Amino acid sequence: MRSLQLYRFLLRECEKLPPDACKHYKFSIKQSFKQHRFEPDSNRVKEIITKSIEDAKWVVNKYTKK
Repeated sequence: MRSLQLYRFLLRECEKLPPDACKHYKFSIKQSFKQHRFEPDSNRVKEIITKSIEDAKWVVNKYTKK
């Protein structure tokens, strides 16, 4: 998965959350992408992508179990 694909995926996952949580996580996603936009280390980018996917699944699971 590339960075832009990840960005789109994460924003779509936010739509599964309650409105307040959705707003919070969308803001967080946008800030993280701005922060890591010019990451030069490709291995670090892969780590960030993997961790982001895991975290997104955890958050969605957390809110859908209720």
